[in-house]
Amino acid sequence: MSGGPPNERAKTGIEGLDYILGGGFPRNRIYLIEGHPGSGKTTLGLQFLLEGLKQGETGLCVSLSENKEELALVASSHGWSVEGLRLYELEKLEDQFKPETQYTVFHPGEVELSYTTNQIRRRIEEIKPARVVFDSLSELRLLAEDALRFRREMLGIKQFLSERQCTALMLDDVGYNASEPQVRSIVHGVIMLERVPSEYGASRRRLSVIKMRGVKFRDGFHDFSILTGGLEVYPRLAEAEERMHHPRERFSSGVMELDDLLAGGLDRGTSTVIIGPAGSGKSTVATLYAHRAAVEGERAACYLFEESKETFLERAAGLGLDLEKQAEDGNLLLQQVDPAEMSAGEFSHKVREAVAHHNTSVVIIDSLNGYLNAMPSERYLLMHMHELLSYLGRQGILTILIVAQNGLLGTTMQAPIDITYLADTVIVLRYFEAGGEVKQALSVIKKRKGGHERTIREMRFSENGIRIGPPLHEFQGVLTGVPVFTGGNQEMLPGDNDHERA
Repeated sequence: MSGGPPNERAKTGIEGLDYILGGGFPRNRIYLIEGHPGSGKTTLGLQFLLEGLKQGETGLCVSLSENKEELALVASSHGWSVEGLRLYELEKLEDQFKPETQYTVFHPGEVELSYTTNQIRRRIEEIKPARVVFDSLSELRLLAEDALRFRREMLGIKQFLSERQCTALMLDDVGYNASEPQVRSIVHGVIMLERVPSEYGASRRRLSVIKMRGVKFRDGFHDFSILTGGLEVYPRLAEAEERMHHPRERFSSGVMELDDLLAGGLDRGTSTVIIGPAGSGKSTVATLYAHRAAVEGERAACYLFEESKETFLERAAGLGLDLEKQAEDGNLLLQQVDPAEMSAGEFSHKVREAVAHHNTSVVIIDSLNGYLNAMPSERYLLMHMHELLSYLGRQGILTILIVAQNGLLGTTMQAPIDITYLADTVIVLRYFEAGGEVKQALSVIKKRKGGHERTIREMRFSENGIRIGPPLHEFQGVLTGVPVFTGGNQEMLPGDNDHERA
C-alpha cells in the first residue's frame, strides 16, 4: 500500500512521541533510531509497524539480529500479535560460509553486503510495504567492514526506499562512549533513546530528537518507560504551550480564621508552599483544601511521597474530614509515588493527565523532599518545578507544595531546597513553647496576589478540626524557633476536651 503524500504524518503508535514530533514522522523518509542496549529500540519499531497495520498499511520488519521467534517473544510480552507483519531474516551464518560462497577476486565484505541488501530490496519490491523497520544497522555495518562501503550502501537504500514511498526506521546500537555515527548525515531524522543507570532504584530512560528536517519538534530530553503494552513517552512541559485564561478567584479553606490570614483565601492559578518542621501540621493544612474542593464537587489530586493512602485518610478522619467517601466518589485522587521507580518526567505527565482529562482543580505534592529524590540534583528540580508550576498556573490550578525542614526547634532548621521564590504564597509553621506545652504557630510570609495578614497565630488540631487563635502579640521570636514570652495567657487558645493532636 502506498505510504501517502510526504507532507502527511505516519503516527508511531506512541502518543507522547507523536506529540513531540508534532503528529508523527513525515512520510516517505528514512529515520535513525539510536539507543543503548535495552533502551527500547525494537519495541518502538514494532509499535510503529503495528500502528501501520491498524491503519491498513503493510509493514515489513527486516530483522538482521533477531529471528522470528525472538521478535514474537518481544511482541507477546506486550500482549501484541505479529500476525500480519512481514518479516525478512538475515541468512544464517552457516549458509553464508558454504564452500561455494568463498570469494577469491572480490572482497568478501563487498559481496556479502551487496547480496544482503539486494535480497532486502527484492523483498520490499515484492510486498510493497508502506512502513519498514531495519533491526539493526550493526549487522550491515559489520558486513561492510569499511566505512566508505557502508555509507555508499546506505545512500543506495535511502534512494531505493524514497522511490517506493516507504517510511523507514533504522535501529542502531550505540555504546555509552560511542562517537556520532556517520549515518546521521544521511537520514531525515535522528532520535536517541538512552537508558541512564540510577544510583538506587530503577534505571531512568529518556529520549531526545537530535535532528528532524523540516519539522518543528519539541526539543530537550523527554522521559519514557517501557511498560506492558509498549513505550510510554512523557513529553517535557514547555512554557509556551497551552496558554489558557482563568479567573483569579479566591479558594476558601473552610476555616474562616485561616482565610482571614490570606485575605479571603488562596487564589486559583497560583502555587503555595507550606513549610515547617516534621509534624507541625503541613499536610493537615493542605488536606483542608483537598477536602474543600471535593465537597464542593471539584476534584483534588494528592501525590504522596512519604505517607501511605491509609495514613492520609486516617489523619483526615481524625480531624473530622471524611475523605474516604470523597475518594470513592472520584472527587479525590490519592496516589502514592515511589521516587525510586518513577522519574520526574513521568510524575509531571501524571499530574498533567489528572488536570487535562479529569477536571482537577487542586493539586497537592506532599512533599518536595521526596520529589527531590527522583531528581539527579537540586538544580534540575528547580527547573522542573518551574515548568510544572507554570503549566498548572496556566490551567488555573491551585497548587500546594509541602516542604519539610530539617530539625524541629531552634535556629538550625533548614529546608533541603529553596523553592519559596517560585511560589506565589508561602505559609510557615513553627513549634513554640508556652505554659509548659509545645504549641504550633502559623503565619503567612508571602502572597503575590493581593494582601495578607502579617500576624503570627496559634494553631490547634482536634477531632473537631483546625482552630486558629488570635495574633500572638506577647511573643517574640516564634518564627526563629526561640520565642520569648512577654505577656499573660489571655491570648492563647483554651485547651480542648477532645483528644488533641500534637
